[in-house]
Amino acid sequence: MKDIPVRPILLVPLLLLTACAVGPEYRRPEVQLPVQFSEAVATGQWHVAQPGEFKVPARWWSVFDNAELDRLEARVLIDNQTLKIAEAQYRAARAGVDVAYAARSPSVSGDVAVSRGRSAGVTANGFGLTASANWEIDVWGRVRRGIEQAQARAEASGDDLAAVRLSTQALLAQTWFQLHAAVLQRQLLLATLKDDARFLDITRSRHDAGMVSGLDVAQAEAQLNNDRAQLSENELLRAQLEHALTALLGGGEVEVAESPLPLVPAPPELLPSGLLERRPDIASAERQMAAANAQIGLAQAAYYPVLDLAANNVGFKSTALSKLFNAPSRIWSLGPSLAATLFDGGARDAAVIQARAGYDQAVASYRQTVLTAFQEVQDNLSAARLLQREAGEQAQTLASARRAREIAEAQYLAGTVNALSVLSAQATERAAESNGVAIQNRRLAAAVVLLKNAGGRATAGE
Repeated sequence: MKDIPVRPILLVPLLLLTACAVGPEYRRPEVQLPVQFSEAVATGQWHVAQPGEFKVPARWWSVFDNAELDRLEARVLIDNQTLKIAEAQYRAARAGVDVAYAARSPSVSGDVAVSRGRSAGVTANGFGLTASANWEIDVWGRVRRGIEQAQARAEASGDDLAAVRLSTQALLAQTWFQLHAAVLQRQLLLATLKDDARFLDITRSRHDAGMVSGLDVAQAEAQLNNDRAQLSENELLRAQLEHALTALLGGGEVEVAESPLPLVPAPPELLPSGLLERRPDIASAERQMAAANAQIGLAQAAYYPVLDLAANNVGFKSTALSKLFNAPSRIWSLGPSLAATLFDGGARDAAVIQARAGYDQAVASYRQTVLTAFQEVQDNLSAARLLQREAGEQAQTLASARRAREIAEAQYLAGTVNALSVLSAQATERAAESNGVAIQNRRLAAAVVLLKNAGGRATAGE
């Protein structure tokens, strides 16, 4: 019997059917913006980025011009465990794309068999070398929808990795600035402690000379004890911040030099039209929508039969090993199969409803992410502007408080005011100094958050 050749031309009509795919084609939905934002969109100031347009700049924190921060940021990229999780998830998602693409190709398996048996009084050997192949003809686009979904999820995972990396770098910078500020606050507290101890000695000497009452001594002692309590509170805060940095850096020691806080960089020169291109979280939310849309097609494809082209038991079988590869020992079978589910108790209907609900959820999440991006940038632009003004006002407050303290101390030594006046003036000056450090720290934190919200861009041209 002659082998019957497979005529590829017979497959052409089937392959042509694969030009269509069930399920809705993906189109990114519009975002309904608040009035102040929609006006900017109408004038062309804002637009939503296409997937893949953004890229977070390397070393975006370098605008703070601080070598220690540079060193810590380099460490966090290597040692942070949250980043390692996100990187592993991205690798897994990329492997999922390869798995989805593999469904487009035939699957081939082989089998080698050796047997010996007895039947009807006859003992015989058996030898076999066979292979089988299956290839799903993607008539309804089920495989292609699976590839679309896997690709979108992998892209979303890549965007998530970028977002985690940016957030981790920003958190490190904020925590380090807080620790730096706590170290400076400690310096102020130690200087205050020294001054208040000196003032207590003066007050006791004047009390011994009969110049002031015991009330002045008690007030000076209370102020000194309050300084010590604040110093203990500062030590607790510093310990907690050091622990937080250690966790971010995956272990290791963290030291902060007693030096001034870095200067606050100017706010990013944001072009509104570029904002949404710089947000990996928005890009991820958009890709999640695409994946959810593909899932609808996958659910709908379950209504249609699966067409397989199969070649089964292609190979050789013989009772003698020496004759295994002879022509009479050759076997094969080839043919298509069409399999469909006839009844499933409504499982497919429920799966489609579930997929559509998942898509609606992804759309709402995307729209909320876009709205949140607008809000965050506007909030932190306002914070940068107002904290800068507050820092100038605080500098004037400190200068006035310092003059008041000097006058109060001179008047106390002259005997024209009591100790309470001096203590009050000293407390005002200390509060002004402490507030100055706190405002500087808040300005740095706001600058970090604004850069993060801008996708790490310090200038519009990056």
